[in-house]
Amino acid sequence: MVPRYTEFTMKTGIHPEYVEAHVRCTCGNEFTTRSTQPEIHVEICSNCHPFYTGRQKLVDTGGRVERFNRRAARRRAAAAGNN
Repeated sequence: MVPRYTEFTMKTGIHPEYVEAHVRCTCGNEFTTRSTQPEIHVEICSNCHPFYTGRQKLVDTGGRVERFNRRAARRRAAAAGNN
């Protein structure tokens, strides 16, 4: 049986360069990996993610936690005023 691929089958010059990347998390953790981008900024990494750490952490997306706390405070104040 004759091998089907006797020459290079991948096109040259179309693949991005795979370089060493420096990753920075908002928690302050920094580590090095490889990627097509030299700098990567992330919001959650394995150091601060609740699944890996076992600790609960509120991830505030667009002030939703603060908005919820304000609404809860208004409801408590209204309930206290009705009693």
